Amino acid sequence: MLKISRHRLPRRLFSQLLPLLLVGAAAHAQTAWPTKPVTLVVPFVAGGGTDIGTRILAQRLSQAWGQAVVVDNKGGAGGNVGLEAVSRARPDGYTLLIGNVGTQSINPTLYKKLSYNPDTAFVPVGQFAELPFVLAVTPSLPVKNVKELVALGKAQPDKLTYASSGNGGSPHLSAETFKIATGTQMLHIPYKGGGAAMTDLMAGNVDMIFASVLETSGFIKAGKLKALAITSKNRVSAMPDVPTLQESGVSGAESGSWIGLLAPAGTPQDIIDKISKSLQQAVASPEIQQQLLAQGAVAKSGTPADFAQLIAADRKRYARIIIDNKLAMD
Repeated sequence: MLKISRHRLPRRLFSQLLPLLLVGAAAHAQTAWPTKPVTLVVPFVAGGGTDIGTRILAQRLSQAWGQAVVVDNKGGAGGNVGLEAVSRARPDGYTLLIGNVGTQSINPTLYKKLSYNPDTAFVPVGQFAELPFVLAVTPSLPVKNVKELVALGKAQPDKLTYASSGNGGSPHLSAETFKIATGTQMLHIPYKGGGAAMTDLMAGNVDMIFASVLETSGFIKAGKLKALAITSKNRVSAMPDVPTLQESGVSGAESGSWIGLLAPAGTPQDIIDKISKSLQQAVASPEIQQQLLAQGAVAKSGTPADFAQLIAADRKRYARIIIDNKLAMD
């Protein structure tokens, strides 16, 4: 029969209890999150719809967490510069990614090579807004509606120009979808972000753009841009008098974007859960809903699983457009 010394028992007991003590300490440390500022990386330059929507959210999250929430714009390569930076960030909840349909559902098919794995680099936390698009033109363009625009485009192939926030983004693919649906030929002028594209459009250096209502509504209300159609299924309350493309006689050209929050892979689940809960509470706030609605965005909440399904469904949808039209980026 094996005998155990009384003097060795406490040491063995301590070694058995140590893992439990460490787990308890770790859990306590995790539940204290956040204890310092949180950074939301927007993978685009300031001024676009994704950036505007993020800044509305950041203020609310800062109030909820009692910490500064910093918006860090890291634009470039269709959003891939920002995504690479977040993929390499410490997975502790203090660096989060703001993704949209372009970065999460379009780029994985559009780009031949990415410096991160789009399937494993990030963990979806939740969607927080839908961004209906509007077809807007420079005021000097001699068209009053979509029918006249299509007629002008067919009469002058490759003379009309359209701006976008960059090659392969959802504004670019929205225009490509419109071209296919209407049988028109237009010249693409890509910019390094929505803000620069909007500036040139208002100056009359390009003819049109497909962009979120969120980033265009102020300019349209000020008369600096002219709205021809909403590209989503339904009209938007921010522009109730602007018809949809379907109402304007164009079928099969629906488009738009969304904004959501993601974290680097490996972020502890309890932190993901806390961020998700705070996000859903923020989106449920009437104040946030009204702020987004006033800008032309629609507050949209859901679980991490809901967001993962949305990303996957849109990735499948846009992959078809990219492959069929032989679009690719190096």
